Amino acid sequence: MTVIRNRVLLVLGVVALAGVLALPLLTNAPNRLLSGRPIAALDLAGPWGPLVVAAAALLLAGALVPPRRAALVAQMLIGIGIAIGLLWLAGAQADLLAVGARSSARTSLGAGFWLLALTALLAAADASRRLRLPPLARLGPALLLALPVAALIAGGALDQLSLMKEYVQQHGVFGPQVLRHLVLVGMALLPTLLIGIPLGITAHRSDAARAPIFSILGIIQTVPSIALFGLLIAPLSALSAALPWLGISGVGTAPAVIALCLYSLLPIARNTTAGLDQVDAGVIDAARGIGMTRRQIFRKVEAPLALPVFLSGLRITLIQSIGLAAVAALIGAGGLGAIMFQGLFANALDLVLLGALPIILMAVLVDALFRILVAALQTPSSPGRAA
Repeated sequence: MTVIRNRVLLVLGVVALAGVLALPLLTNAPNRLLSGRPIAALDLAGPWGPLVVAAAALLLAGALVPPRRAALVAQMLIGIGIAIGLLWLAGAQADLLAVGARSSARTSLGAGFWLLALTALLAAADASRRLRLPPLARLGPALLLALPVAALIAGGALDQLSLMKEYVQQHGVFGPQVLRHLVLVGMALLPTLLIGIPLGITAHRSDAARAPIFSILGIIQTVPSIALFGLLIAPLSALSAALPWLGISGVGTAPAVIALCLYSLLPIARNTTAGLDQVDAGVIDAARGIGMTRRQIFRKVEAPLALPVFLSGLRITLIQSIGLAAVAALIGAGGLGAIMFQGLFANALDLVLLGALPIILMAVLVDALFRILVAALQTPSSPGRAA
């Protein structure tokens, strides 16, 4: 009787195998605006098609392997290897398709590619989680993925892919827009901390203030981002007309930063309160017993013990801001959202991806780094952890 050892890997393997058999691995079009001809995995010349299918089947077969440490290490390495190998194969096939084709021809990554790559990386992440690696060791799998991908890009192995061609065309604005995106997030973070942390402390110390604070911040979270940007245009325009020396306007940086700040207050305030709430009362009594003042207790006892939970809230805040900053491009704030919307308006999917992929990468990096930091700070005396 067949025993399923890893249900997560079973689902990922089924999805990966169905995806590579039913969806195109690549698409080839005469220019960026046309959808192009789909190229399935089994349409690839030579052994490559069967190898891609075998890679998906390998993920599925892994569900039958007992989850011992050696098997989990192999699962992690295989998942990373499949993603890297698939990217190399896409670049190699794009090189072949470019021979004799016009310079406007585009080879794009198809749905089958993204599905197999994503399931392979999720399988690697599942193995990494089950291995319970120490905090710093968790950077190892990320480096195993990032370094070969960077080598492929630097070596020109992916130059004929449509995504890289879009980068070449946008290289003059791509770097500044990435920087602009980070600046928007950073500018919103400072006022968020200056307002959100005191609100969280107030909610922790006053039961009467807790409900109103979180009710108001919760209502702000329910307002759609586009609507909030729009609501800020009129008052900021009026303020700009009344006080032109402030240098703000109804569109651009000011409404973007204000909106990002408003959206970020809830996770910061909530996790500040949650972190302080979970500090053991006995620890506070002991600190008070040795003569510490209230300010000393907060600075030397409560704040350090609440730090892991607070950092979890900061992680959520940064990830949320990185995503929402893309929408701010609609009101002239710039950032990677400007590249995304340019692609949407031009019906150029790879241009959309050129703006979206760095945003996803930023969010994943922030999530991973903060999880590592929180894990390193966690001690038996700080058991609480917020979502």
